[in-house]
Amino acid sequence: MTALYIGLMSGTSMDGIDAALVDCYTQKPHLVATHSKPWSDPIRQQLAQALQLNDEAVFESYELDRAIADQFAEAILELLTIAGTDVGEIIAVGSHGQTIRHRPHADKPFSLQLGDGQRIADLTGIQTVSDFRRADIEAGGEGAPLAPAFHQAVLRSSSENRCVVNIGGVANITLLPAGKSQSVTGYDTGPGNSLMDGWIKQHKHRPYDNHGEWARSGQVNDALLTRLKLDAYFHQPPPKSTGFEYFNQDWLRQHNVGALPAEDVQATLCELTAATITDAVVASDTNIDRVLICGGGVHNNFCLQRLQSKLVNMPVESTEMHGVHPDWVEAMAFAWLAQCNIENKPGNLPSVTGARKSVVLGTLDTPDI
Repeated sequence: MTALYIGLMSGTSMDGIDAALVDCYTQKPHLVATHSKPWSDPIRQQLAQALQLNDEAVFESYELDRAIADQFAEAILELLTIAGTDVGEIIAVGSHGQTIRHRPHADKPFSLQLGDGQRIADLTGIQTVSDFRRADIEAGGEGAPLAPAFHQAVLRSSSENRCVVNIGGVANITLLPAGKSQSVTGYDTGPGNSLMDGWIKQHKHRPYDNHGEWARSGQVNDALLTRLKLDAYFHQPPPKSTGFEYFNQDWLRQHNVGALPAEDVQATLCELTAATITDAVVASDTNIDRVLICGGGVHNNFCLQRLQSKLVNMPVESTEMHGVHPDWVEAMAFAWLAQCNIENKPGNLPSVTGARKSVVLGTLDTPDI
């Protein structure tokens, strides 16, 4: 028996689509096949332009919403070809969409992800769950992070306290106590890869710092690190979430980085990611035994070394050592959240997002054929 779902994830790095075919039949979902699809150049340019639009204009980005859905649909069909799986075998798609705005503290809180779910369903012939954050926000929550519920399902241990650290564009932690009576908690700690990616793109014209080697070549500027860590977000109590609207190159320029050697800024940004993650882990009420890393940051060897040097007596290791591939955790999470929607099960954790109650996440669209 199988229960096949597809999860689609496009994170704050905006480099493309991760598509994961997941068998959710057993209690611990199994990764069947994967496919990464870069955004086309026109879509990438339109996404960059959309970040500069005001909120009203963003909400009117109908053509971009459809164009993104088209590429999601292509990624699904390409994944199925790779897997040798028929469309009719898939129960549902869970599409996170591409986040353009995340404003849970606005007068009218919202989080906007582009990628029209109805169009994905129509183009693929597979029912599609999207708009996962809305229900949690309407219940008073941050709408993020949402992966901790999946982390709880697949990575919680009864014998040790664990912390799952996802290092994407933004970094977030999930605290998984061994005791089942204790609540799972978590939140966005601040920048993950986004500031480092933006800085190396500006100075080296490369999309990311391979293994953190450029950061390794520099020296941490302690004065800059201190200034960066004074930002109010780092001292705000959870629940909290953030995104590229806040931690971006404009935010960095406010801290007088222009006169510093570029490689020293990169080293300091890497240290900022490691330090703020460490601060969050150490500040938790849970006495953590092991730290599990997932997301693109798992490939930044230098950042992981800095983390391990700070998290004394806590092994820092990839989620792959515990049966979940680190590059595909988030895509798998949205396949699993689609299953929760189909089975009418809550997908959020109020202890993480701050919502008043557990709610079923996502909007289900069925093919109009």
